[in-house]
Amino acid sequence: MTHARSSPLMGLHHITWRATASAVANVEVVAQAMAWLIGDMDDVELDQSTSYHGPQLTMVKAWTSNKRLALRSFARLGESNIQMLAEQFQERMDEQRVLHFRLSLDSVIRGQPELAVATDAGTVKGQAKFEVYSGLSEDEQLQRTLDEALKLAHQPEG
Repeated sequence: MTHARSSPLMGLHHITWRATASAVANVEVVAQAMAWLIGDMDDVELDQSTSYHGPQLTMVKAWTSNKRLALRSFARLGESNIQMLAEQFQERMDEQRVLHFRLSLDSVIRGQPELAVATDAGTVKGQAKFEVYSGLSEDEQLQRTLDEALKLAHQPEG
C-alpha cells in the first residue's frame, strides 16, 4: 500500500544565519539582506556590542525552527550552491547533523548568495540542522531533503 504525500518532505529542523556588521557598515542593509535570506524581518535579531579594540559591532542573526521556512531559506542558496554543498556534505556536517557553511556577505546583500572562499572578508555563517526520520537511511533522508530544496530553488516565491 502506498500513500501520496500531501506536503513536501521536511528534513530541516532549523536554520540559522549570522553576520557581523562593523561600525562603518550599514546595519539596516545587512539586516534587510538577512531578512530576505530567512524570509521574514521578524526572524532577524540585532545585538550591538563593542569589539575588543573599541569600535561598535552589530551581530545580525536570523533564525527559524519552522521546518517549511527553514527549507525555503536553504533553497534561497540556489541550485549551484546546494549542489556544491551536497558534494561537500560529509566534510561540512558535524555529528549532530548540522551543516556548516559561509556565504559572501556582499552576495547576500545583492540577493544572489555565493558560497564564501577563504579570502572573503564579510561572510554570513549558515547552519542548517538536518533531521532523519525513522524508516529511512540517513543518506536517503539527506538526499531527499536536498532534492526538495533544489525543487524549491526553481519555484518562484510568492
